[in-house]
Formats: sequence, C-alpha cells, structure tokens
Amino acid sequence: MAIKHWKTLTKEVKYKNPWWIYIVEKYLFDENKQGEYHYCFTHGSSFIIPVLDNGKFLMVNQYRYLNDRESIEFPGGGIKEGQSPEETARKELIEETGMDGDFEKAGYFNPYSGITNEICHVFIARNLKPSAEFKKDEHEEFELLELSKEEVNAKMDSNEIFNGMSMASWLLAQKHFR
Repeated sequence: MAIKHWKTLTKEVKYKNPWWIYIVEKYLFDENKQGEYHYCFTHGSSFIIPVLDNGKFLMVNQYRYLNDRESIEFPGGGIKEGQSPEETARKELIEETGMDGDFEKAGYFNPYSGITNEICHVFIARNLKPSAEFKKDEHEEFELLELSKEEVNAKMDSNEIFNGMSMASWLLAQKHFR
C-alpha cells in the first residue's frame, strides 16, 4: 500500500526574519479531510567537520542564548537566500575559525522533520590554512578546541557536546574517518 501524500490548499506566511519564515498551510488528506500545518521554512544550513593536519578535529565553544550555556559545536550556520551549501560552509568555517580549506561533502539530514523543512548539508574540510577573509561577527564569540576522535566521542557520550546538529554531522562523517 502506498503512503498518501497531502495536497496543499493554501499557504500563509505569518512571520519572516533573516533566518526563517513561519508558515501555516492548509492541506487536504484522505480525499475530503482537511488539516492545518505550522512550520518554519529555511534555506537550509551547512555544518563543517574541520580536520587538522595532526588528525584532530577543530570545534568551537560558544555561548548559546536559548540554553543560557556554552556549547561545543562544529562550525556551521544557515544558508541565506541565493547562497549554495558550499558557499555557506566556506563562509561559516572562515567566520568561526579563521581557517579555509578543501571541502568534501559527507551527506545531509533534516534536523527536525516535524517542525522545519531544513536540510543540513555536512562537509569535511581538510588542508586548513588561515584565511585572509577572516572577520568576526559582532554577535558571536568562539573558543577554538582541537579534539581527537576519542575526545569528541567522549564529550558526546557525557553530553558535554549536546548540540544535535553537531552530533548528526559527526555521525554522517564517520565513514570518512575509518
């Protein structure tokens, strides 16, 4: 038996900001039954697993306002309209670490499929070098951490790393580090 797809009847933008759009759609399912779906539309995101020449991984520790705590994460951020996932990955790596490198796509995932259409693109960056394009964002402050594979795994196991996007990105990238 095939799973039925819903048919969109109406779409209304409720709120828009530079990062996402809050949308309400009315849809038709099961012939004459209607429903309403609320979600956040984004242009996606890119996360980067930076690999240093010594085999360690570069992560950033930053303050996360909504959790009111510091968070150890891989560099990443939202794709702006008109940008590609690769352009965003390079921009975010430079902005958060001051480094640039060679990029390889590791995969993609949806971080919260019931709430957002967002697709997070995961890249591995190697051959890292300082970037002349480095400029700090005035709203972000980063502490750079160099961690071994074992240290990353231990920090995830202990929930010292609790950022879901970093955890999913790390899982997708594992096939590249065997």
